[in-house]
Amino acid sequence: MSPADLVAYLLGWNELVLKWLERDDQGLPVDFPETGFQWNELGRLAQKFYQDYGELSYPQLLDALVHVKQRLVGAIAARSDQELYGRAWYGEWTKGRMIQFNTSSPYANARGRIRKWLKA
Repeated sequence: MSPADLVAYLLGWNELVLKWLERDDQGLPVDFPETGFQWNELGRLAQKFYQDYGELSYPQLLDALVHVKQRLVGAIAARSDQELYGRAWYGEWTKGRMIQFNTSSPYANARGRIRKWLKA
């Protein structure tokens, strides 16, 4: 995994969570984690993210990540605590927990990879 792949991975997850929220807002079904993927295929989903953003330069990837993060923070801020944590959304998980799991976990994974790279 390259630094560009790592940014594409984060960008992909942020965009995916936004897609979930947008589809839910429109009353459309949400395919978790993504259409054509199961939760046990997250490695293949990561490969899709690398491919989706593979044409972008590293500075473009960083700009896109900043932009999508701002959009995601805005989407979360626009929702009430009741909407985020008041009821189950996917199985037993609330919307807030699903957002948390699928944004903070990729960032934690990224931090671990960066630490390894810095030690090497």
